Amino acid sequence: MIRAARKPGAAQVIASLLTEHADLDLPVRLRAWDGSEAGPAGTTVVVIRSAQALRRILWRPGELGLARAYISGDLDVEGDLTDGLRRVLAAIREKSVPARTNTPKGVQAVLARIPGRPAQTAQTALAWTPAALAAARAALRLKVLGPPWSPPPPPGCEIRVSGRRHSRARDKAVIAGHYDVPVAFYQLILDPNMAYSCAYYPDTKLGFTLADAQRAKLEMICRKLALDPGSKLLDMGCGWGSLTVHAARDHQAQVTAVTLSGGQGGYVRQRVRGLGLADRAEVRIQDYRASGGGPYDAIASVEMGEHVGAANYPRFCAELHRLLRPGGRLLIQQMSRGSRAPGGGPFIESYIAADMTMRPVGETVRLIEQAGFEVIGVQAMRTHYVRTIRAWLDNFEENLPAIKDILSEEQIRVWRLYLAGGALAFEEGRMGVDQILAVRPDR
Repeated sequence: MIRAARKPGAAQVIASLLTEHADLDLPVRLRAWDGSEAGPAGTTVVVIRSAQALRRILWRPGELGLARAYISGDLDVEGDLTDGLRRVLAAIREKSVPARTNTPKGVQAVLARIPGRPAQTAQTALAWTPAALAAARAALRLKVLGPPWSPPPPPGCEIRVSGRRHSRARDKAVIAGHYDVPVAFYQLILDPNMAYSCAYYPDTKLGFTLADAQRAKLEMICRKLALDPGSKLLDMGCGWGSLTVHAARDHQAQVTAVTLSGGQGGYVRQRVRGLGLADRAEVRIQDYRASGGGPYDAIASVEMGEHVGAANYPRFCAELHRLLRPGGRLLIQQMSRGSRAPGGGPFIESYIAADMTMRPVGETVRLIEQAGFEVIGVQAMRTHYVRTIRAWLDNFEENLPAIKDILSEEQIRVWRLYLAGGALAFEEGRMGVDQILAVRPDR
């Protein structure tokens, strides 16, 4: 008797199509919903828990579809998430497969066979790649689509904002979507100073903890700004108050802290009162475009400029120039990115911070100079952010039982993906962060 050939499982079908159509050497192991496995052993395992994962990738080819599949739980990772992301990105870059801005003929032919899908939508301008085409072919071969054709709903925690981009109302909604998470969560992942920005790890200091590195960063900022007792400091985008408290308590500065987040503003007010610093620190919950007071001796803006927007950045710099006295110092700590990818990416903009805009550091320096400042120093801190974010991720995993009482399962997946992917972006140089020190010239 001749035994019939065993029908390949879902994992084998997906793996073979990725090899044929994406020309990828599978860098991780796959396990599908039917129990089948494919790919190298002894490495990170990507678990496709449901055929819905293929549908999500088919409807949103690229980063957003994969993120939605992971956040919803249709796709999971066993092992080190950072290692898995690193392997997949390296495999894609090795083949240098460019994304397409329209639907290629091969995809049109596949989509035409999908039951219930309107013919005209086959022409939609999606970022199709060979990997997405492989997912489409796999979905058809495995017969997991079925009528009626409709997109899977996005995870419930996806950010939804409306209105004119970077209007005051929309900016407030965007900030609330990320920062108005209960402060108890941030207390579990940040250092005791509650600094939610890149720390500073001096090369000569070994065994520095996250708390040590954040304290070193705050001290470096105060030193660069030449703060003396009684100096008037504007902390523009004060976050959870780490710089406000450090400058008021350790340098006896008079601090005006500004934030657009009601949750952050309320927390910082309670914090300065509890520390007996209410006479040295005033907290304002307002848009930077409504800033009053001044002139200030020094202004710090730590990782806030990314949220201003490209069109508004000259106005942002002009506002800082207006508020700073002649001879005063300005320090901007800000993330940078290549000019071809100025946003945070589909995942970041959909789940973390919508409307982000970044640019090469040289362009930011030019905009600051055009506002009338003299830039006197730029310090790159990219490698420091790798260590910072990994310390946050370590705290996240260590405190996961407590975090589960605060965040939903979807939110937990968002934050794990955000921290792992963020550390990798800085590690690989796809993003940078810099401290830019400037002065307003004295006439």
